[in-house]
Amino acid sequence: MDFWSVGRLESCFETNFRSSGTPAQQQKSTAAAEQQRKPAGTECWYEDDDRLWTVILSVLRIVVCFLAMMGTTAVWAVVMVVLLPWPYERMRQGNLYGHVTGRMLMWILGNPITIEGSEYANTRGIYICNHASPLDIFLVMWLTPSGTVGIAKKEIIWYPLFGQLYVLANHLRIDRSNPTAAIQSMNEVARAVVRKNLSLIIFPEGTRSKTGRLLPFKKGFVHIALQSKLPIIPMIVTGTHLAWRKNSLRVRPAPLTVKYLPPIKTDDWEAHKINEYVDMVHALYAKHLPEPQRPLDFDGSNSDKSSKT
Repeated sequence: MDFWSVGRLESCFETNFRSSGTPAQQQKSTAAAEQQRKPAGTECWYEDDDRLWTVILSVLRIVVCFLAMMGTTAVWAVVMVVLLPWPYERMRQGNLYGHVTGRMLMWILGNPITIEGSEYANTRGIYICNHASPLDIFLVMWLTPSGTVGIAKKEIIWYPLFGQLYVLANHLRIDRSNPTAAIQSMNEVARAVVRKNLSLIIFPEGTRSKTGRLLPFKKGFVHIALQSKLPIIPMIVTGTHLAWRKNSLRVRPAPLTVKYLPPIKTDDWEAHKINEYVDMVHALYAKHLPEPQRPLDFDGSNSDKSSKT
């Protein structure tokens, strides 16, 4: 059930992104200009502007984002209620909500965004993403393909409006109260993904990094891969921890990058090697992050194994 107004909204954003070339061309041009001013040996560098008017503009953008998100959430909540008898259609509308809302929020905030490896962006599989900022969620909402469900803790239902929409959209929830319940929840998620021919998006760290550095991965995404045999597609996000810092009400103009890595095949993975797979994917992830976002103890040795998997 699509609405003509949604199409017009998408067209508006499309026009804005293409107003002076394609997004990739604009992003490459911006990146090239920044590189010329970038101090040697730094990563994710940007010029922080603390002038009063830029701080005020940032606060206004956040307020507009909040109001815009509340507006689209309210609209799609009505749509979901109307579609209660059709679970798959609610799921599809949940994806449409994410694409429109995520893209709109990033457009309002105005951070330059570079997207790499987009040829892997429509692969059916298990998408994983590092998490260091609310911006990661906006980007994932926008960029994951249709037919993708999210996975979150069961308590998300108590988040005002958004939590109820999450449940109405038929996204998946897990019980993290104890390890046994968590594994059982992951197995149920895997069965649902296979049965409904879906993709999945998950933050394998299980929580938000306070510093931007990659945290250890939980085993849940590997349990799901073992059950579903779906490939794992890493989405590596950089710069979001600088753009929207922990406990800050300001979004800074830091450039952001989303990089898709080639899918990691899992159809021959074995259950007794779960820890090896977790370590291998974590090391691969860390290898492709800039140094300030890598774990402090990263040595790069495990990442070489991933190329042989």
